[in-house]
Amino acid sequence: MKRLTHIGTNGEARMVDVSAKPVQLREAVACGEIRLQKETIKLIESQSIAKGNVLATARVAGIQAAKKCGELIPLCHPLPITHCEVKFEIPNSRDRIIITASAKISAQTGVEMEALTAVSVSALTIYDMCKAADKTMRITDVKLVSKTKR
Repeated sequence: MKRLTHIGTNGEARMVDVSAKPVQLREAVACGEIRLQKETIKLIESQSIAKGNVLATARVAGIQAAKKCGELIPLCHPLPITHCEVKFEIPNSRDRIIITASAKISAQTGVEMEALTAVSVSALTIYDMCKAADKTMRITDVKLVSKTKR
C-alpha cells in the first residue's frame, strides 16, 4: 500500500516538497455533472434564468477557481496554470449537464486538483444561478478522468 504523501512521519499534515522533481508538461481532465429538471435546462438554453447566462458564467467561474486552487486547498501547491478549459454537454436525456474541465501546466507537480476544482465550482455556479427555479438539483460524480505528464 502506498503511503500518503501529505502526512509526515509523526502524522502531521505537510506540503509535499517537489523541488527535486523535473519540470514536465502536465495535463489533467476531470468531469462531473449536475442533475436538473428538464424545464430548468430549457430556461438555461433560452437564457431565461434571472441571474444571466448560466453556462458562460459557470465557465468563467470554473477557470477562475482552477487559477485559485492553491488558495482554496491548504496543501495544494499554488500553480501558474498555462491553460484551463471548461466544457458543458446536455445529453439527449435532458436531465443533466455534464461538465468537463482540463488544465495544463509545465511544472514539477500535477494539475488534477485544478481540473477537479474547475468542475466543482462550475457545478456550484450553475446551482447558485438556478436555485430559484429548481429545488431538486444534485451535483454528482465529480472525478478525475486522466492525468498525463511528458
